[in-house]
Amino acid sequence: MSAPHPAGRPTRLTLEGRYARLEPLGPQHAADLFAASNVPDVAERFRYLFDHPPAGRADLEGWITRHEAIDDPMFFAVVDLATSRCLGRQALMRIVPEHGVIEIGSIYWGPEMSRTRLATEALYLFARHMFEDLGYRRFEWKCNSRNEPSKRAALRFGFSFEGVFRQHMIQKGENRDTAWFSMLDSEWPARKAGFERWLRPENFDGSGVQREKLRVG
Repeated sequence: MSAPHPAGRPTRLTLEGRYARLEPLGPQHAADLFAASNVPDVAERFRYLFDHPPAGRADLEGWITRHEAIDDPMFFAVVDLATSRCLGRQALMRIVPEHGVIEIGSIYWGPEMSRTRLATEALYLFARHMFEDLGYRRFEWKCNSRNEPSKRAALRFGFSFEGVFRQHMIQKGENRDTAWFSMLDSEWPARKAGFERWLRPENFDGSGVQREKLRVG
């Protein structure tokens, strides 16, 4: 177990990997992000998020501008390095540096990046920065307990299931039981090795399809 110590507070910086770049979300991302959310199954994709699908680009620009002034949650755009397009967004939230605890949340990964190496690397870049640069002890993932895809993703990424907080909150007018997952700093070296092994270019064919599954345990 790590010794208690305050972690650093995250700032709006850029994190770049092989396939994806995380950069502070701003109005310049609105057109791409609106395109990524203007899809036939948009209602289902936003079902468990706190916000609603944007009514138009202007609506999304306003939402982005409002969140630029907020440090928790702190939103980042996920940019595809191959095309320079923003294909999704994610946030650092419930930031408690004095306890070394932080959460990834408010994730919207559009259809072009969900279940691809971009999504995996976007998670990896956050985790690496939190553990190695800022010194967090605990990295959290929480979701509606009915959100089966999110729960499967948490386990795939190496988070441990810790249980369900019943009647945790009311979300969009409905009860939400919240499933809690975590990753600890002591677990990160093994998780990191698994991520980096999976993210190697030779693990993907010419279409970007994985040759071997992600194993981070």
